[in-house]
Amino acid sequence: MNVKDAYLGAAGQAVALLEAPEVATAWEQPSALPKMTVGGLAGHLAYQILSVSAALQVCVDSALQESPPHEAPIPLLDHYARAAWIDAPLDGEVNAGIRAKSEGIAAQGTLLLTELARTAFAEQRTKLAECSGDQAVFMPQTGWALRLDDFLVTRMLELTVHRDDLAVSVGLAVQDLPEAAFEPVLVLLTRLAARRHGQAALLRALTRTERAPAAINAI
Repeated sequence: MNVKDAYLGAAGQAVALLEAPEVATAWEQPSALPKMTVGGLAGHLAYQILSVSAALQVCVDSALQESPPHEAPIPLLDHYARAAWIDAPLDGEVNAGIRAKSEGIAAQGTLLLTELARTAFAEQRTKLAECSGDQAVFMPQTGWALRLDDFLVTRMLELTVHRDDLAVSVGLAVQDLPEAAFEPVLVLLTRLAARRHGQAALLRALTRTERAPAAINAI
């Protein structure tokens, strides 16, 4: 299975969770994440799918030569090295902006948001086939570009983490990802954890509980 199909597997599970009645019932309640409502968290989860639709439109326009090419894509790990939200404080400008945007998306209401996510997902099943995985995707929110396949891996990571956050927030069990989606997310998290804490710390966390570090978080 390729990266595109793996993304569709992860996105399909996210859409199913967004449609769960438990999410709609708890929409205005606090979520498992500080300072975010369940609706805001659902909005953030849905955004990961909606952002792919915007990226795919850029791919299609570029293929039709309707928009000029952007700068060359950077490596996936460099994307996370540059990301402003990593290690940013909870009340910092970056995280406050993410929460505000998520709550703004949620303000559309559960019915409209789930419809938008469902429609975007359905369209992506067709449009992904029109784009090459090596095609550059410029991200206005960051100011740089990634290969489409790498961009989809970033979305899979977000979908995986925040699907768990949302499920926990409303008391639902989390369905396992398809193996094709789990593997690239696991590899990315492992590489990020090793870069943050060092190889020895990661290996000890996985194999030697007696000398494992107190934390091995990737992000």
